[in-house]
Amino acid sequence: MDKLPAFFPFTQVVGQDDMKRALLLNIVDPGIGGVLIKGEKGTAKSTTVRSLNWILPYRKAVKGCPFHCQFGREDRYCPYCSERLAKGEKLEPEDVRMRVIDLPLSATEDRVSGTLDLEHVLKTGEKKFEPGVLAAANGNILYVDEVNLLDDHLVDLLLDSAAMGTNYVEREGVSFSHPARFVLIGTMNPEEGDLRPQLLDRFGLSVDIKGERDVKMRAEVVKKRVEYDLDPEAYIAKCSKDLEAMTAKIEKAIELHPKVKAGDDVIDMVVSVMVHFGVDGHRADITLMKAAKANAALEGRTEVTKDDIRQTAELVLSHRLKRKPFEEKALDREELEECLANL
Repeated sequence: MDKLPAFFPFTQVVGQDDMKRALLLNIVDPGIGGVLIKGEKGTAKSTTVRSLNWILPYRKAVKGCPFHCQFGREDRYCPYCSERLAKGEKLEPEDVRMRVIDLPLSATEDRVSGTLDLEHVLKTGEKKFEPGVLAAANGNILYVDEVNLLDDHLVDLLLDSAAMGTNYVEREGVSFSHPARFVLIGTMNPEEGDLRPQLLDRFGLSVDIKGERDVKMRAEVVKKRVEYDLDPEAYIAKCSKDLEAMTAKIEKAIELHPKVKAGDDVIDMVVSVMVHFGVDGHRADITLMKAAKANAALEGRTEVTKDDIRQTAELVLSHRLKRKPFEEKALDREELEECLANL
């Protein structure tokens, strides 16, 4: 098993099944659009996101590329890889493991997007780019804790880059772009303020979590954390087989995902759910379709069923529902069941 910092093991996180499912779905299909996790303090939001480091799969990247371009996808190569190809150089692959990249709240726009050395350009005529956080995030997970406290223009920058899969930097008429395909995960405490509605809708999935109220489950949380804190390395070693099995499950789902099919009946179900709950636009419909297909792949199936919609609909809808002032933003599961029963 890889030598990593002492992250708590993902497989040992107690409860919070919706949060864990939302994270796994985005690993299987990054095109879902990321996850926004909202919850009170002390509900394992950050712990769970960082624990993904133990189960993230490997991928093939171009060896020596500062952006870790996806090997074999020439249409997604950075300018450096494209230039090497044009010169007749044979690019080699290397296996790199996906990882969680943290974005500090204090980060500036230059730190996030990277900077162009204009003086170097003027002197030599060659572009010199200093990679930023978005370069490191390519092919990985970009994690923003307290995303609601991040400057709006930075949130816009992250969401735009995630949607386009490219980071574009321009300074004084000189431009540079590189691949920036990543899964954006944000966590926040609603007591500290909310995101603008326009930004909320840009997150593919959203989860509202609360602390455990069941005495046995709550006790289990305490026991596991105390044992882990006593000897993290021993605790992680004890969980190694479970972690490796979870990684293998994710890798199998990623391989299976392109083969997953959804019939017209499933598409009709997805659209009917959105119409029933009065969701505007078509982004939610497409996101639910993607989430249902990723869920089927996780379950080892190549056909989307009503159960896949049932398990993912709340993740897609919870932050998109229209609510009256002071009304709780939560999906009525009984209403969802009634809606699906009639389809």
